[in-house]
Amino acid sequence: MHARGRLYGRPPLLAERARFWEFFAAGLVTVDAAAAAGVQVGTAQSWVRAVGGVAPRRPAAPSGRYLTLEERETIALRRAAGWSNAAIGREIGRHPSTVGRELTRNSNKAKTPGHVKDLYRPLSAHRRAQERARRPRPGKLRADVNRELHDYVQARLRLNWSPEQISQQLQLEFPDRPEMRVSHETIYQAIYVQGRGALRRELATCLRTGRAVRRPHRDAVARRERVPAALLISERPAEAADRAVPGHWEGDLIIGARGASAIGTLVERTTRYCLLLHLPGRHGAEQVRDGLIDTIQTLPAMLRRSLTWDQGCELARHAEITLATDLDIYFCDPHSPWQRGSNENTNGLLRQYFPKGTDLSIHSPERLAEVALELNDRPRKTLGWKSPREALTELLRATTD
Repeated sequence: MHARGRLYGRPPLLAERARFWEFFAAGLVTVDAAAAAGVQVGTAQSWVRAVGGVAPRRPAAPSGRYLTLEERETIALRRAAGWSNAAIGREIGRHPSTVGRELTRNSNKAKTPGHVKDLYRPLSAHRRAQERARRPRPGKLRADVNRELHDYVQARLRLNWSPEQISQQLQLEFPDRPEMRVSHETIYQAIYVQGRGALRRELATCLRTGRAVRRPHRDAVARRERVPAALLISERPAEAADRAVPGHWEGDLIIGARGASAIGTLVERTTRYCLLLHLPGRHGAEQVRDGLIDTIQTLPAMLRRSLTWDQGCELARHAEITLATDLDIYFCDPHSPWQRGSNENTNGLLRQYFPKGTDLSIHSPERLAEVALELNDRPRKTLGWKSPREALTELLRATTD
């Protein structure tokens, strides 16, 4: 692995970018999708702006006909080690001439004093091959392709017609001219998507939303599927709702400035006892999973009954958390924060210590422990002016007696 790193660099955020678009296409807003994928919000926003808010299509699965990135990586390593084209071809299962053509067509010319040397970098070679393989069709709404259609659509947009109205009117006005047909989706993409901008970008202000970036519209089913195999709060046992038995928790994240940092919060429903999760770097599904497992495993078994969370994709690995901690996890209905009322109230109290718009990654685990201790020692009216720590201690004593 170290030798590979010396030969060439892998582009950052390749896997994270793919995960971001999966979460974005599943219904998350940009901030939530960025948090779930573990990337900076500014980075994610630049990706969204570049495509006008239209999530790119997933690439088709490799057919086996063309060299993959992994095969090109092998070619680079073996060539640097002095292997012949025939030996490299035998290892990757390709004809030696395929290896030779790849090295000839996709190598970079590196100039050194006295001569020019071919330098093969698999990543740039893979990108170059993909660019050559593209078969782009000219946009249907480009003025140099169909001036009449371009001017018709642009004129109706200036009259504040919607793309769907324009598409339908074209069918009525030009029933016998297929070249004067265009779908409303094509019109949207001609306005929003870079590289397909056949229409003037400022025409976005003529649309009813007036947005410069498109916001995807998805139904309730798509929104529910963003957390796979989720147990909804309606399936939670009744003992959690009446707060009679300790060990049922509510959880969430409080987010820092620009969505770049977060702190996890856990609140016990019966006693309002609070635990804080230290998430110093990213706060995607993997980081939240690890933080929850480490924290929950410090609790006695009697306090591991259930956890209720919202439908954020930071808990996409909830099945792994349940497997490691034996804690059942339930999810609130969409847009229903009152179903985690204790946690919402506690998050409001925590903003006294961690104000909105600040960098939350600067707080150490020791600082989080201090804040949790102070909050757990504060008398609460709902507990008869006992502190959460006192209430929890009494319940645990009563349970063990």
